[in-house]
Amino acid sequence: MDRLPEGIEAGEIRLRRWAPGDGAALHGAIVASVEHLRPWMAWIRFEPQTVAEREALIVGWERSWLEGGDVLLGIWRGEQVVGSSGLHRRIGEGGLEIGYWVHVDHAGQGIATATARAATELAFTVPGIDRVEIHHDVTNVASARVPEKLGYTLIGQVPTSRADVAPAETGIDCVWRVTRER
Repeated sequence: MDRLPEGIEAGEIRLRRWAPGDGAALHGAIVASVEHLRPWMAWIRFEPQTVAEREALIVGWERSWLEGGDVLLGIWRGEQVVGSSGLHRRIGEGGLEIGYWVHVDHAGQGIATATARAATELAFTVPGIDRVEIHHDVTNVASARVPEKLGYTLIGQVPTSRADVAPAETGIDCVWRVTRER
């Protein structure tokens, strides 16, 4: 993923890599949404964090991307952060997994679907990528609606590959996939 467009327009939202200086905006979105995210996002256990700690995360995310790793994207509506997404290299050669979360005040407005659609298109611009997946806990019905709306195929249910699970998660993931041909 050595080259990405500066930003990706997706209707009324814009996705772009998190950049130094975005820490305060990211901080505000997470602080407002922490209880909304806690059931499904294992990383919430590290909260609360400071703006400086978020800036350090952003620097680390940029370094990872430049070294050929994951890319983390802010989801913006105008000047406001309404969530975050990522393309993750954790599903093996030729694949990327999309992750996302949406600010509590913007949930249920189609942001996750628009984000996943744009991230799917972005993923297929990466040389060597032939499949994109979305994984979510079997009990997270809101997340299930996203890949279903986008025409992903439900491959099956598997034990989560992550070492940590969030409080509402069962440890069993639904795996949805779309291929370049599809």
